[in-house]
Amino acid sequence: MNAPEGGSARALKDTAEGHDGTGGERAAGRPARRGSADPVRALMHRHHALCAHAVDALEIAAGLEAHGVTDRTAARFRHRDVFSLAEELYARVPRADQGAAAAAPGGGGAPGDRPAGGPDAGDAYPEAGIPEAGGRPVRGWGGRCAAVLQLLPGAVTTATVVALAALASPPGAAPRAFPAAPATPAVRTAVGAAGVVLIVLAVRLAVRSGPLRVRHRGTGAARTAALWVCVCWAAGYAVYGDWLLGQLLAGGPDLPSATPRADVAAALALSLAVLPAAGGARWFARRGRRALATSRGLEEFAARVRPLLLGATLLFLGALTALLLGARAVLGSHGAPAPAVVAPAALGVLLFLARLLAVHGFPEAAATGLACAAALEALAAALVLSARLPGLTPLGLPVETLTTAAGPAAVPAVAAGVAALGLLGYGLRALTGACAHASAPTGPAGTPRP
Repeated sequence: MNAPEGGSARALKDTAEGHDGTGGERAAGRPARRGSADPVRALMHRHHALCAHAVDALEIAAGLEAHGVTDRTAARFRHRDVFSLAEELYARVPRADQGAAAAAPGGGGAPGDRPAGGPDAGDAYPEAGIPEAGGRPVRGWGGRCAAVLQLLPGAVTTATVVALAALASPPGAAPRAFPAAPATPAVRTAVGAAGVVLIVLAVRLAVRSGPLRVRHRGTGAARTAALWVCVCWAAGYAVYGDWLLGQLLAGGPDLPSATPRADVAAALALSLAVLPAAGGARWFARRGRRALATSRGLEEFAARVRPLLLGATLLFLGALTALLLGARAVLGSHGAPAPAVVAPAALGVLLFLARLLAVHGFPEAAATGLACAAALEALAAALVLSARLPGLTPLGLPVETLTTAAGPAAVPAVAAGVAALGLLGYGLRALTGACAHASAPTGPAGTPRP
């Protein structure tokens, strides 16, 4: 649906008050009056495409809400709220598929029926089998393929960890099933670099299909690149940040002789968490679409979606915590301090909420949350480095105090935790709007979401 020219809210106000947008009354020669006999008629023509292709009244309410229509604006059209106005528009505008069925040879059926397998059947979440409001899920090989792709990051990370363990210099460092083989540091570095590249590609494939795929068009290339940079920084800091910060606090690192020490358990758990993240996103989307179909008002819909968002976040947090504890137990690092588990868990929740916001049409908020976490982590390292300069020693005291009390992992735990709480608060407001659960636009790239 194309946005109306000029300010939408101002145009709707002029329509409700009987103006034509030029300052004059519609009927020349008649005495000026405050309202017209049918103010909704002009609104029907202005938003005819939205009303004709809407699945239900709440989808029209979502479009009106996205164009700046509020309950106060709806009152000018003699309605108590936006949903009541959307109900009248839905009742008065004929369905587009109804007209197409009538024009087809032998086309029949009840008015308002949507043809099975039509162009908009299941277009909201086709791969994941997520139904539209009032429809049945679309199942097929696409959903199974998406599930396999979401398992791919964990599989690639596991293979990389096993390969590096097999190439470890100490014979006892490798699992018994994979005996250690002599390898130079250059070979191990090459294997690790290849594994990182494959993990990034696997994650990119996983989030481009199924419930984690962004279906709302209009995300610019620069914003997408910035989002991926923030994700890579946050994930890299989760794996190597504790070692780096410890080296900086000790006066290092002594490059190039210093050997980075990775938090393998965190990397393995975060990569395996892609699958529960997809499951949580799918569950939230399906329940949200169901609430969109059964709610009788925007306030009722928001009240139903808030517990869904909190539930999806808590379910993912529980799954990620179990993966973290399991990975540390398998790798022999189960005795790590609590911040070493809290930090990757907070990062995982941050990434989950950011992706959920991006999927439902709020990529700017997702990028902002990730950028804040990355900035806090970079600031901590910069403060420690700045403290080495003459006269700037006090700059490093906050980071030193925090790491002394809880260890280096406290820095990413605080950074990711604060950003995750911010995104959760924003999501409780943004993801409870009807426009966040409307069908994604199917127009060309660059089309703004309704």
